Amino acid sequence: MSKRKLSRQQRWRIEKVQAERARRSEQRDAQDSRKLAAGEYGPEQPGRVIAHFGRTLDVRGDDGGGPVRCHLRANLEGLVTGDRVVWRAAQDSSGNVVDGVVVARSERQNVLERPDARGQLKPVAANIDQILIVFAVEPAPHPNLIDRYLVAAEATGIAPVLVLNKIDLLPEDGGELTALLHRYETLGYAVVTSTTAREDGLEALHACLAERTSVFVGQSGVGKSSLIDRLLPEEELRIGALSKDSRKGTHTTTTARLYDLPTAEKAELIDSPGIREFGLVHLDEQQVAEGFIEFRDLLGRCRFRDCRHRQEPGCALLEAVERGEVHPERFASYRRIVESLNGPERLGWLK
Repeated sequence: MSKRKLSRQQRWRIEKVQAERARRSEQRDAQDSRKLAAGEYGPEQPGRVIAHFGRTLDVRGDDGGGPVRCHLRANLEGLVTGDRVVWRAAQDSSGNVVDGVVVARSERQNVLERPDARGQLKPVAANIDQILIVFAVEPAPHPNLIDRYLVAAEATGIAPVLVLNKIDLLPEDGGELTALLHRYETLGYAVVTSTTAREDGLEALHACLAERTSVFVGQSGVGKSSLIDRLLPEEELRIGALSKDSRKGTHTTTTARLYDLPTAEKAELIDSPGIREFGLVHLDEQQVAEGFIEFRDLLGRCRFRDCRHRQEPGCALLEAVERGEVHPERFASYRRIVESLNGPERLGWLK
């Protein structure tokens, strides 16, 4: 698709807006420099970005105090919620912290990225310990969708955890979901069950969240907002109701923020629509194959170096399926994901 051509007036307006933004940024940076030189800012201290608002950030100091609205130095770009930073605070005449300035970003443990409208990867959140992939009894989970989430999570290098929500709707014998959960547990994935319909329905989830920074992803309607609402009882989070006709949910969260969870010890949650929309647009066939953890010891052992794992003789993956070492449904799921890379699904997000 060709790009839309801009008129001369449109280009002039865009250039004017960009120039104005650059001018304001230079003014803020000059003001910060004057304050630093005048000693209006205190000493450098470590902190964590808990919210991002363009050129300003909410930073929480490691001393446990409340968040402070901070300016961003002009030479710092790409900071995201979860980043650990070095900042300096400014105080009023009474000694109360009124604002601050972020002067440096500390090294990241990891970063979660998603492609933007142009297909370029942009950071969404940083320093995450685990990705909680939420699915539910209703709407019924599709194994291929779960596998797509797992592949996307594996590509980040951040540990995924499967969360089966709404277990109060399970049949007494567990139904097909019991076998599905067992399949993933056999592969070594952590599986947690939850429900907001019972007082004790989140005990396993609390234990999973303790002493970790987590993000939630999952299909619409699986109850992510309901879970977060229970985990953060003092926050006002809207909950989207399931449509009675389509049984599909609606996205309701519009903010990006790091929360301390009072319901689990030393637990943090980063919640953002940009995190919940989790796609595969940036992955190639090799990365998809590596996202199936049971394939990893088999990759590179095929007879042909350029094996596409279709019908080639001597394919290590196909032979593992025949021996029962790789579940045929997982292999079929892999094939569907690979085939979707060049189709319309490639441009979509996992929602």
